Amino acid sequence: MAKGELNLLFTGVGRRVELIRAFQRAYANLGVKGKIVAVDADPLAPAFRVVHKSYVVPRSDAPEYVPTLLEICEEEGIDLLFPLIDPDVPVLAPYRDLFVGVGTKLVVVSPEVADLVTDKYSTGLFFARLGLSTPATWLPGEVDPESLRYPLFIKPRRGSGSRYAFRVGTSRELEFFLGYVPEPIIQEYVPGPQIATDVIVGLDGKILGAGSRRILEMRCGDVAKAATVYMPDILEASVAIVSALQAIGPIVGPINVQCLLKGDVPYFTEINARFAGGSPLNIAAGVDSPSWLMAMAADLPVDTPPLGSYEEGLVWVRYDESFYLRGGFYG
Repeated sequence: MAKGELNLLFTGVGRRVELIRAFQRAYANLGVKGKIVAVDADPLAPAFRVVHKSYVVPRSDAPEYVPTLLEICEEEGIDLLFPLIDPDVPVLAPYRDLFVGVGTKLVVVSPEVADLVTDKYSTGLFFARLGLSTPATWLPGEVDPESLRYPLFIKPRRGSGSRYAFRVGTSRELEFFLGYVPEPIIQEYVPGPQIATDVIVGLDGKILGAGSRRILEMRCGDVAKAATVYMPDILEASVAIVSALQAIGPIVGPINVQCLLKGDVPYFTEINARFAGGSPLNIAAGVDSPSWLMAMAADLPVDTPPLGSYEEGLVWVRYDESFYLRGGFYG
């Protein structure tokens, strides 16, 4: 730890107030001192209002993004850095050694794993290689829109937050969305419900815990309502997916595995190598990843329950909370 304290940095914090508060509770539970620093490209990011210090930084696709983060980490004595948005994962993954040079451990997967999970077409092929059910997926040009069975689903090959993701009902709609969605892939439509599983990998690469939730309602690409569920086949498959990823490259931190149910069969769809929007529910249910990861960083004993031990049937309903800012800033 830096100077007897454990200092954390979160990138792309946006609206992730609940997740930040979960880490603040972990400080209190562990009796650890330190600070939370947040960065975002938006100066009005709501989570800025609940951290010790915040920085407005360039977007992650800007060449000065990584150098800016390195400067902040060195100045603030950051011990652990967590990316909270998908685009940050492949951007940060290659720079692990640079951050170690300023005393910061990236809680990020390896570049090889980042490339795989960012590419949703490659992710589907990965699921198939593991023998798991996954929606049939095609690239544009591989199929004739007139011969397909509808409905279908179209989304970007490399996207996040459900942006540009649409249910497609006819060949005419498909032809339109093929020109509208950036770098699209076409998928078999699986209506759901959706199950998301968080698998937590310790700083030493060992799996610490896992928990699943059923998504009850989405709003603007984020979870609005959910409930914890215990489905052994999905939990075991999600842990196996993470273990298979570890054969590709090192992993630390949270890995979110998503699937859709078709009858009783889970069809695996995506992997997010970060804290997902619904992570606070699993944390509240007993998958206490903030305490586990912080304890490891602070060289404290890590007390984890048996895999799959968490409160089942815990329902989570979210609402908006407002911050009022003075100073006349309007963007």
